[in-house]
Amino acid sequence: MKTALLIDGGHVRACAKKAGHTYDNDFIERFAGACIHAPPEYLLRIFYYDAPQFRGTRNLPVSNSPTNFASSDKWLRDLAKLERFAVRRGSVAFRGWKPKNLPIAGGAALTDADFTPIFEQKGVDMRIGLDIATFSERRSVDRIVLVSGDTDMIAAMKHARKAGIEVVTVQLPAPCTLHDDLHAHSDVVRLIGWPA
Repeated sequence: MKTALLIDGGHVRACAKKAGHTYDNDFIERFAGACIHAPPEYLLRIFYYDAPQFRGTRNLPVSNSPTNFASSDKWLRDLAKLERFAVRRGSVAFRGWKPKNLPIAGGAALTDADFTPIFEQKGVDMRIGLDIATFSERRSVDRIVLVSGDTDMIAAMKHARKAGIEVVTVQLPAPCTLHDDLHAHSDVVRLIGWPA
């Protein structure tokens, strides 16, 4: 059974870190292997969707001094070189600052250290949905194994199922849970453990 594995990297990273795992390319590769049941599944490709961390200069919220956010996308370039991996990149936008603690304690003057940056990942869900639609139209796979916690995927999942493609969603270990709506629009829910 020709199978494509689609991994929402932001979702897996958040869950893995909550569970105390180091999230790197070795972990991602072992995690992907745990998601596939072979045979009967023949893994056509692993599609990994994520965005590099924000890079740029922004002014701090209190002092208005410039601060530089520096990061490297080398890990995504290295991941794309792994066997059967295809990396689909979104982007990250800076959305301002938020207080680290609420309510804000009265009396003491606020400093830059009292705030944390807000970043928003963009374009990842759209890329997942477009790939699912392409698989559906071309009938290039028999099964899609989807690792995502986003209910925005439901329309694409329905489209694939109407096209005759089996949709398997992956339930990650605690503390993550699969939304009931994702469960309802899946052919199979596959519970996996974190790789050792």
